[in-house]
Amino acid sequence: MSQLQTSVVIFDFDGTLVDSLPGIEFSVKAAFFSCGISVPVVDLRRMIGPPIRTILSRAAQTNDPEAIANLESAFRTSYDSEGWRRTLCYPGTEAALSVLQSAGIRLFIVTNKPRHISLRTLELLRLAHFFECLVTRDSRSPQYGDKREMIEFVLHSSALSAQNCMLVGDTEEDADAAASCKMRFAHVSHGYGTISDGAKSPVHIRLNDFSQLPQLIGLEFAHDR
Repeated sequence: MSQLQTSVVIFDFDGTLVDSLPGIEFSVKAAFFSCGISVPVVDLRRMIGPPIRTILSRAAQTNDPEAIANLESAFRTSYDSEGWRRTLCYPGTEAALSVLQSAGIRLFIVTNKPRHISLRTLELLRLAHFFECLVTRDSRSPQYGDKREMIEFVLHSSALSAQNCMLVGDTEEDADAAASCKMRFAHVSHGYGTISDGAKSPVHIRLNDFSQLPQLIGLEFAHDR
């Protein structure tokens, strides 16, 4: 068995496994309405990835701490009660995870999304049983600074070797985190980010359809033996 064989897959959550855009759009509009601010005409799809505080700041085009805090509070009130229920599972996700799990691949999640909502969403979409561990920014106090730190926790706590791991995500943040942890990266095109061929962090696999992932990892198995 080659040391380069992928035996562990770590997933980003929003834009990779699930489409959170319907719920986020709903609650962003609710937050702006609640704060008496005109709803901005922006493409939220291209903003998803960072923490919601950053998204709201960009959408409102303000760095005013009080305004952002008010928007964040209103957003969380809406999202925690209604918005998260609008999350959708990308086509082929459950089937692909089932194939990977049956093949003995260990599966993990790292995400900027708050832990309580991530857990609720996994349960709602019946995906929780596929994963050994879910690591979010607020899984510890003080919070993780970025996905690199979250991935490093997964590696150390589960005694994993980065060279046997692959990160699957949709943004440059994900690609950079994989590169900094010295693991391979698979980019899913159905998500919220785009990564050009000239990006500083390498993309080892490009997925146009989530259902391609088991096959591509299967090809790795074949080539590594």
